[in-house]
Amino acid sequence: MPTAAPGVIRATRKAALALAASAVLLTAACTGQSDAGATDDPTKDTTINFWHAWSAPNEVAAVKSLVAGFEKAHSNIHVHIVGNMTDDKINQALRTGGGDAPDVISSFTTNNVGKFCSSGALIDLDPFLKKAGIDPARTFPKAMNEYTRFDGDRCTVPLLGDAYGLYYNKTAFAKAGIKQPPRTWSEFEADAKRLTVPAGDSYKQLGFMPDYHGWETTTEHYFGQFSPTYFTADGKSNVAKDPAFQQGFALQKRLVDELGGFRKLERFRSTLGDEWGAKHPFHTGQVAMQLDGEWRLGMAEQARPKFEIGVAPLPVPDDQLDQYGKGYITGTITGIAATSRKQNAAWEFVKYISTDTDAVVGFANDIHNVPSTLAALKSPRLKYDPRFKTFLDIAADPDSTTTPASLNGGQYLVTLQQLGYDYESGRVTDLTAGLKKAAAQIDTDIAQAK
Repeated sequence: MPTAAPGVIRATRKAALALAASAVLLTAACTGQSDAGATDDPTKDTTINFWHAWSAPNEVAAVKSLVAGFEKAHSNIHVHIVGNMTDDKINQALRTGGGDAPDVISSFTTNNVGKFCSSGALIDLDPFLKKAGIDPARTFPKAMNEYTRFDGDRCTVPLLGDAYGLYYNKTAFAKAGIKQPPRTWSEFEADAKRLTVPAGDSYKQLGFMPDYHGWETTTEHYFGQFSPTYFTADGKSNVAKDPAFQQGFALQKRLVDELGGFRKLERFRSTLGDEWGAKHPFHTGQVAMQLDGEWRLGMAEQARPKFEIGVAPLPVPDDQLDQYGKGYITGTITGIAATSRKQNAAWEFVKYISTDTDAVVGFANDIHNVPSTLAALKSPRLKYDPRFKTFLDIAADPDSTTTPASLNGGQYLVTLQQLGYDYESGRVTDLTAGLKKAAAQIDTDIAQAK
């Protein structure tokens, strides 16, 4: 059954917004095929260091299997694995270098791609891809191809991904007379209200928990369905000008108001289980619809719910019905350290784990994440619950979206999330003014990071 990385991984990803504001800035190193790194002979016997963040036993075993497949195909290149590495530890090692420092890194935090690239801590992989005859646009799903580069520098490539969709309680749907999952946000609003069963000051069943303090209901996950443009061509914040942001915030606020109001929802939320335990409110049937990633299916099934679980893409705006099937995409990234003196050998490893179809499929099967190449998404070797195909289709959909890299990591998402907290709770009542203030803050923060 597809379960994603356990709580440590997803908690790490979810904490990325908070960490982005305080992450240590990477210092400038070198970019491209540097004199310091790309002169090694990858056909000679050598050992490279691979630092990654996976920590659960099944994930550690999956990484070892991935590496074993590479070493079998490249008997002269040995890979020393260092696991459970946070971005802070990786950043420090990338600055200092040395024999024990990583040659290849992987990170769960796509928000830091802008820092990795702009600082020169990771080399530009485009020359290597070009020499190998690999076209990124034809190799990787569109959204994954976008979040692995910044300002013309492709310092990372995808290494598995996450796709967000809609989980729904099919038993509750049938009881409420709802025959299919909602395709538009107006249908979603109507279904959320029909699925809500009040119980005094609380709920016997809530159709959907819209609060930004809820499980995976972040601004970027909502906004992804509106296909927003976060920045203009000259790098300025576009959140006050693109109607998608106004529409996304307005939708979430309507849901909060229509389902009982912020205070009532927050009281109910405080009584519910956490995101990673068996008592997650979707698992228990207390919440009938859940915005979440592909890992939730396995976790929910392991909790042995008393209802049938349905999976579908998230709704789209009513005027974008032709794009139903898209979703928000993020994932793990990998790159080569600029301080490495074995960059050609490191590239052989990166190329294998990120573009070899069998390697990507095998790793996806073991980790239970979404494959990160278009070929792997179609592979007959993929093993998954039939419902999991929804996430494969979302990942392959060219209309699916992601959040762009920025110079200071995910700080702009922190600013938008704070506006979301203030707007849903009533501390901000003028959304237009709030978006203008957020845009000014985003521009200021990026200017200060230069």
